[in-house]
Amino acid sequence: MKSAFIYSDDFAKYDYGPGHPLKPFRLKLTHELIRAYGLFSLPDVRVVEARPAEEDDLLLYHTRDYIEMLKAANSGLEIPGEERYGLGFGDNPVFEGVFEWSRLLTGASLQAAELVDSGEVPIAFNISGGLHHALASRASGFCYINDPVIVISSLLKKGRRVVYIDIDAHHGDGVQEAFYRTDKVLTISLHESGRYLFPGTGFESETGEEEGRGYSVNIPLPPSSDDELFVYAFNKVVPSLIERFRPDIVVGQLGVDSFLTDPLTHLNYTTNGFCEVVRKMKDLSPKWIALGGGGYEITNVAKAWTLAWAIMNNIDPPDKLPEAFFKQYPLGGFRSRKLRDEEYQEKGAKKEMIREEVERVVARIKEKVFPLINPAT
Repeated sequence: MKSAFIYSDDFAKYDYGPGHPLKPFRLKLTHELIRAYGLFSLPDVRVVEARPAEEDDLLLYHTRDYIEMLKAANSGLEIPGEERYGLGFGDNPVFEGVFEWSRLLTGASLQAAELVDSGEVPIAFNISGGLHHALASRASGFCYINDPVIVISSLLKKGRRVVYIDIDAHHGDGVQEAFYRTDKVLTISLHESGRYLFPGTGFESETGEEEGRGYSVNIPLPPSSDDELFVYAFNKVVPSLIERFRPDIVVGQLGVDSFLTDPLTHLNYTTNGFCEVVRKMKDLSPKWIALGGGGYEITNVAKAWTLAWAIMNNIDPPDKLPEAFFKQYPLGGFRSRKLRDEEYQEKGAKKEMIREEVERVVARIKEKVFPLINPAT
């Protein structure tokens, strides 16, 4: 087997409520677009039914009192004291099945990790995962359980060295916090600067503490950064860090809220830059656990993760979306019947100002961080 795709139709049965930006339906839409392209019928592809994580799995990172509160919230009813745990009105609503939803997506990420770590497949993709904001005892940023932290923690128990690469528009603050003081995990996050976007963290000066000094790497990008600057920053920093660290496994968070048409962020990527970085991530990874992440314009999610799955399987799908898919989802909201976006670049003085800032950040990381990364002994 060459790749595994972890999925359940149950992903789409949960609902954060009317008006909430995160729509679990985007996962079903992605699955159906991949299926319409025939990318689940490839000879080396394995589609795996997702199973929920066990409670002990969640306790690899989260506190027991938080898990008990999340279990109580599963009814969808207001629970006294929930606000102390980040639950309630706003980003992290209490809805029916919230604990079941969190267990299911986390279990899917753990399945991906088991398949890759065991050698059954070199690549596994869980599009429901990548919920990188949840803290040990608090929900945050639409995230209740931090599945990347739990996956990485499970790998650390087996003695693995892990690189975590996060390309979501939002800084992967929960993952950074979990591993900020260890040199066994190298976290790398390319995101919109916290000066302009939630969670307000992820500056280049955040480089880790104690044994972890140098092992937390942040590349904050200014608003309006485009594909060219995204790819430039990735290529100047990530390959050298991976070469220095020599991981056993790479965990990648492939959020697509960084796209030009996403309603919540201010970056200007397209499928062109996204695919270039995904290809590079694949080439750099000795083994690769790929997770989903943000993305609040659901057609961007479906197209980008379909392309990512195609790259994982060395396939170049046709640009025209399958007609059968449109018949099934006539109200999917697609503005174009093309799988790939048109190229987009910022120009003029604004572009040069952004370029100068990105080059400054890259230069600082090379100077201050690169010398601190030690390879496995």
